[in-house]
Amino acid sequence: MVKIIDHPLIQHKLGLLRDKGTGSKEFRELVEELALLMAYEVTHDFPLAEVEIETPIGSTLAKVISGKKVAIVPILRAGLGMVDGMLRLIPAAKVGHIGLYRDPETLEPVEYYCKLPTDLEERDLIVTDPMLATGGSASAAIDFLKKRSAGSIKLVCLVAAPEGIKRVQKDHPDVGIYVAAVDECLNEHGYIVPGLGDAGDRLFGTK
Repeated sequence: MVKIIDHPLIQHKLGLLRDKGTGSKEFRELVEELALLMAYEVTHDFPLAEVEIETPIGSTLAKVISGKKVAIVPILRAGLGMVDGMLRLIPAAKVGHIGLYRDPETLEPVEYYCKLPTDLEERDLIVTDPMLATGGSASAAIDFLKKRSAGSIKLVCLVAAPEGIKRVQKDHPDVGIYVAAVDECLNEHGYIVPGLGDAGDRLFGTK
């Protein structure tokens, strides 16, 4: 399942994010705001239960989230930019981290860091990465989570290329993909076109 979240506020902020004139401070703020807005849609299927509460006027039944607890797992380093926005909407969520790099000889993703909640199998996981380009890193990260007994996983990205979506769907058809936009293609360097450049560099002011 691929869900393109086309809310006007999301599309407006995404346009600002794409602009090469947007500096690191504003870029970080926009990524956080976009993550918060997207979290609203990503959590739309959370189950509810009724509990009895007392209002200042009397008793009533109120709805509360009743399903699994949540863990947010950013793919380092750019995925970190989306965590605070998600936590503003889901403050009780735990946060794990997965770090990957691409082996220059085999071109395969290699895990260099992994720190996850101990009760992973009891949580709904939200994996964050602003860009879904080739899909290799996202697919590998999901593989690592599944090997550690993760069950329910959603992938949340800001911009995706068709190639990346195809890769994740092929490798993990059970994982829902949530994006703000699907762009045209990848260029010869593996960058999304038109994309927004290197999200990690723009977040942290590096090159």
